[in-house]
Amino acid sequence: MALKYAEQVTELREVSLKDKPPTILRVSSKQTVPILIDLDGTVLDESMDIIFWALLQNDPDKWLALADQSALLIEKNDFEFKPWLDKYKYSVGYPEHTQSYYRDKSGEFLDILNSRLSANTYLIDQHVRLADIAIFPFIRQFAFVDKAWFDDAPYPKLKNWLDYWLESPLFNSVMQKHPIWQEGNTGIAC
Repeated sequence: MALKYAEQVTELREVSLKDKPPTILRVSSKQTVPILIDLDGTVLDESMDIIFWALLQNDPDKWLALADQSALLIEKNDFEFKPWLDKYKYSVGYPEHTQSYYRDKSGEFLDILNSRLSANTYLIDQHVRLADIAIFPFIRQFAFVDKAWFDDAPYPKLKNWLDYWLESPLFNSVMQKHPIWQEGNTGIAC
């Protein structure tokens, strides 16, 4: 979404992580996605690095404004919420507690977001900021683990915020299905 927003022309290569092409194995020790290879050969294999790179190229609506406030919320997302989200999504692999226990632990962060959205249109203030674009995918994952439960959950502002992003032209323009890229082929121009 950040690449599209920042109007950065890219060549998309959809890959299967179950059958990783040799290119991924050569360019990134993480061997996961996303990976961005800049024209100068620089490899970025962290989502936040790619977002920052894109926004530093072009940020017409100033998503990077108040980046310090965004950074604090993103850190809480990445290091407090995401571990609970993973256990909630894959609770079978974490039999120490029930799925609802992991959902409740995840809810502590959702309460914070819902509260912030009660005071602001977006997570930081009245404008889209870095935190919105970085946290949205994780809230989307959480919501779709049990959509019926989430739809009834006590997070009205968060649900409205999520719906805004799910219905946004930006999100829908990048969430297209693409054929799996094969070594030697060109990617899809985006």
